[in-house]
Formats: sequence, structure tokens, C-alpha cells
Amino acid sequence: MHGVATKGLPLFRFSTATRPCRASSGRQKLGKRGKKITDSLDTAHTYQPWDSVTHLETALGRTEPRLLEWNRLDQSFSPLPRVTRESVRQYLQFPPDQSVRILHAKVAQKSYGNEKRFFCPPPCVYISGSGWKLKQDLLNATGAGDSCYRLYGYMGLDSSCVAQADTSKLAFEDQPDARMFACAKSLYISDTDKRKHFRLVLKLFLGNGQEIGSFLSKLIKVISKPSQKRQSMKNADLCISTGSRVALFNRLRSQTVSTRYLAVERGAFVASARQWTAFTVTLVEDQHADSEEFTVCEGFICYGCVVQLVCTDSGVALPPMVIRKVNKQHAILDVDEPVSQLHKCAFQFKDNSQMYLCLSNERIIQYQVSSSLREQSREVLNDGSCWTIIGTEAVEYTFCEGLACVQGSVSPIPVITGLEVNGGGHVAMLEVNGENFGPHLKVWFGNVEAETMLRSPKSMLCVVPDVSVFSGEWRWLRHPITVPLSLIRLDGLIYRSTFSFTYTPEHNTPPQARGALQNAPESDTLIDFIHQEFTRTNFHLFMQN
Repeated sequence: MHGVATKGLPLFRFSTATRPCRASSGRQKLGKRGKKITDSLDTAHTYQPWDSVTHLETALGRTEPRLLEWNRLDQSFSPLPRVTRESVRQYLQFPPDQSVRILHAKVAQKSYGNEKRFFCPPPCVYISGSGWKLKQDLLNATGAGDSCYRLYGYMGLDSSCVAQADTSKLAFEDQPDARMFACAKSLYISDTDKRKHFRLVLKLFLGNGQEIGSFLSKLIKVISKPSQKRQSMKNADLCISTGSRVALFNRLRSQTVSTRYLAVERGAFVASARQWTAFTVTLVEDQHADSEEFTVCEGFICYGCVVQLVCTDSGVALPPMVIRKVNKQHAILDVDEPVSQLHKCAFQFKDNSQMYLCLSNERIIQYQVSSSLREQSREVLNDGSCWTIIGTEAVEYTFCEGLACVQGSVSPIPVITGLEVNGGGHVAMLEVNGENFGPHLKVWFGNVEAETMLRSPKSMLCVVPDVSVFSGEWRWLRHPITVPLSLIRLDGLIYRSTFSFTYTPEHNTPPQARGALQNAPESDTLIDFIHQEFTRTNFHLFMQN
């Protein structure tokens, strides 16, 4: 019998890459995009709620948890009632999840002296899930006022030297899609901060003062100014790669108040002064660019290439366009260097070389260049056709308090980044790799708790439950069985993951089993023999990002 571990797919993908790995007596680790997981300084920092990160080296150097804090957590959870299989089954049928999603740019330009170069696009927070409404109803049932369950937030840099005045207070507002939205428009990093990387910290509270938790962004690289030099592989982190997420904004006459972001609202492209949308930028083969089904290329995005911009939320896409470098409001037609962070660029429609993507107030239009103003290898553009491109990141935290008696923070929130299967048959073990693990967490396969052992804040080991707990009396399978993987805290707080585990039967019956089937079809020995043949083989591990 095979065990297959899979990860949930994003809302939109151009292609799906599945990379199998046979787990035998040896060990092989796979992480996001099927890459091997290694313990190095490139791994993410394990954030703890009792401290803040002041230097990247210190953050990445910490590998051991503070045992006193973990023990205190265990003592506070010990008298609480045990989570049951039935309660988890009901949760899986109708999960009242609470999700916190943070969108931000990959790089941030440093401010010098008294200037304040606010992060552009500004970091955004989206709150979604039916669990927030459930929490509001529970507070309302206790007689609390409207202000008690209203959501408040603060966002700042992950440094203890940052003053409270440098944090941005978030005002959440309801969206048409039932989400809540807020953005931090006044964040910047000063030249007195000598770090090369930092993270954003979001702290959420209820109106009654109860802290919900702290949530970290991904790492943000600090740059002094956009590079105008031709980028090389040494600066690959500054280049825009195909399949990555980007944001586009337009700033007339370098005025901050005139900034407009390319966004998608109700399925239409708009120029918004308030919200921005992340787009997947994909390199498209030129000969397939005019058809609806196009071929995706690998590598970095270079000027002169045909690209496709697809909204990461809705899947709405712009027509194939040629990306051009902009210099002094001119589109340069003979440049083929890689596109870099915060470069000014223009998008020339593939089916009409005289038309460019342009904004007019809040509308997105096509701007037609004048043939009389066209110079050799240059085209004169208007202000609305000049865009600034920047890479973006998104991190989402999902949890559920429906089964919990949460009296404190939901953080630190554990995050699963990779899985590794060891062994097979009756002794299959699953190693869970990620961040913020502790002894108060248990791995659950569907509504079945697995025996879990903590190895480090970044690694847990659990025993794969026998398939019979999911298939009733039958200990061998005719069809695959897929169960979601979750982490549940001792107080009942559920951390939902995007991973699942699939029990897959062998498709070919062994010759010995076929002969036994003819001789003794009703024998209990035959059933045990078939079960052993189905469970004797090793497991497979599939990772999908």
C-alpha cells in the first residue's frame, strides 16, 4: 500500500509539477517545489512571541525552544478536556476557520535623513473565514457591546528598537467578498537600521483588549535604490522570474498622493488608489502567445519578452504583452536585459504593437503611440503608460478556535513546509518539517490523532495511522483514501494545513495472491496475506506547491 502526501494547490497555476520520491530505508527530504530540505542558515526563523528579531543572523541562528515557556504552556493546557474524534470530524465537515493573510513587497527602499520612503505597495492584511463571525456571535451572546468584538491591528518592523510611533494602526473595513481589509501606508525603514533583511509583525486585538496573536511576514530585502545596471546571476534575488508574483503601480510626477495600483475589482482591471493586486507574471513562448492555451517558459523575465499577467485571486488575465524598459518616458525597444525590482517598464500589446497598457484616472485603457513621435528603437509614452514593477510575497495563517478554550494568544502559529515518509507497511513514520513546533502540538490524519514526537522547533515525527481506522473492517484498499493533515494544540486550537495524506492501493495483484484466490477465496488467511502484500511496499511522497 502506498502513502501519498500532497499539498494544496494555489488558486491559479499554469502547470502542475508532481515530483515523486520513493522513501526506502534511506532518507530524502522534499520541501516547497520539491526542493531538498537542509538545515542551513537559509531556513526561516522560528518566531517566538516573547522576543523580536533585531538582526537576521541572530534570528536564523536560534534553533532551540525556551523550555520554560513550553512547560508553562503545557501546564495551562493540562486541565482542559481532550479533543475527540467526533468533534474533529464535525470540524472537517464544516470548518469555521479564521484566516489572516499578509501581502507585501519583496524589497523595501531605505529612507535617508529626514525623508520617509513609505513602503510601496503598502503591506495589506485580509481577514477571512466564518470563524470570525462565530467568535463575534459568541461574544455577542455574553452581552458584550459592539466595540468588544471589533477587530484592531498594529503593524511594524520586527525590531525591539522600533518605537510605538513607528507602527501603523490598521483600520479594517468590510469588502464585497465578505473579507475584511486594511493596509499600512505609513511604514518605512530608516538608514539608522543597518539590517539587510527584516520582517513585518502584525498584532491583532479585539476591542475588549484580548490579544488574538502575532503574525510574521516573509523576509523583505532592503535596497538603497533601484539598480540601473544590467543584472547578473549574482543578483538573482533582484530579478523577476517567471511564475513569480508582482505588483504594478503608476506614480505621476513622482508624487506619492498620485500613486495608482493595478488591481482587479469585480472581475475588471482598475487603477486603484487604495488596494493593489498581486499578479502571476509568466514568460510565454512567442509562437503561442496569440492562443488561449500558451506554453510557459522557465527563467527570468527579460525586456522584449512576451509575458502574461494573471490575477492570483480571481484568475482574470490580461492579453499577452511585450514588456519594454522605460527611460525618461520612452519605451526602449532594443533592450533584452533581465527585469529588476522597482524598474520602470511598459507593456506593449502583442496583437497591436502601437498600443500600450495605460491608466486614465481609475480606468485601465490602451494608449496608442504616435507614429510621428517614434524614434529609432524608441517610442514616446505618456505618464499613464509608465509602470513600476516589484515582486510580492503572501503568507497566510489559518486556525480555528471552535473546539478550543483559548484564553491567550493563538501564536506562535506552526507552519508546515515539507514532509518526509520513512519506512512502510505497519511501521510507516511521517516527518513533518516547518516552523514554530512545540510539545503542545499533535499531528492529526483526518479525525485520527497520530502518536507525535517533537524533535526540534522545526521538526516533528509521527506514526502513520493504520488504514483500517479509515476503511472500517477492511484492512486493504480498493480505492485511494485521502485525509487532510492538521496540527491541534492541547487546548483544542486547530491549525489547518494545506497538506493531505493519501493511502493508495497497489494496482497489480501479486502472482501468489492470484493463486491463493483460486484455491481458498473465503479463507481468513487469504485476507491477511492480501493485506500484507498491499502494505509491504514502501510509501511514495509527492509534493505539489
